Parts: sequence; C-alpha cells; structure tokens
Amino acid sequence: MNMPLTSTRISPDWPCQVKTPGSFDWERSAAKWLRELVPARYAGYPAFIRHPLLLARHAQIQVQHEIRVARTALQTARADLPRLGLPESVIEHTIKLYAAEVLHLQHIARSVRAVAEALADRHAGR
Repeated sequence: MNMPLTSTRISPDWPCQVKTPGSFDWERSAAKWLRELVPARYAGYPAFIRHPLLLARHAQIQVQHEIRVARTALQTARADLPRLGLPESVIEHTIKLYAAEVLHLQHIARSVRAVAEALADRHAGR
C-alpha cells in the first residue's frame, strides 16, 4: 500500500534520529528517540512501550523539568559557586555551560513537541 504524499513540511525542529512521519517504521524510530529522553525505568513501562504518544507526553514533561533545573542552576550559579571555593574561571565556564544547556533543552523540547504532534495526528487518523 502506498502512502500518499502530503504537502506538509517537517518542522525544522524535527529530530534527525526520527524518520519522516508516514515513512516505514517512523513510529518505532520516534519511540526509540523518546525513550532516550526519559529515565530508563520509565522507558521500560509497558504502557509507554505500547503507546508512544504516552511516552511523548512524559518526555515533554521530563524535558520541561530539565529546563527548569538548568535555569535554576544558571540563575543561582553566580551567588552559589563562589561559596564552594571554585576559581572564577571555573565559575564562568559553568555559567556558560548552563546557558548552553538551557538553549539545547529548549531545542529538544521543540523537537519532542513536533514528534508528539505527529504521533497525535497519526492516532487521530486511525
């Protein structure tokens, strides 16, 4: 059975690890990628294995939590890290690391959202 081609474009945030929606085995590649974003104990839960949309929902929550953690670490670093006796160069490097991590996690959050929307569209069409 041939899948009809659509004019829908893939989001620029679509993760390269996930096949194009509608292509062979794309949901499996999405689930595999999503499992990497959640703690291992969650990835093995039968409901998440059987229902990638549930896994996507949990991954969205997980990544949002990680963004909050990274932002908190960034916002408190300047006040907290000197008390640990760390050299200024280490503190500055750490602040840059946290800032980069926030940006990286925001990109992952957009990617998870794109995959979740594609999974939801797929299941709405069933």
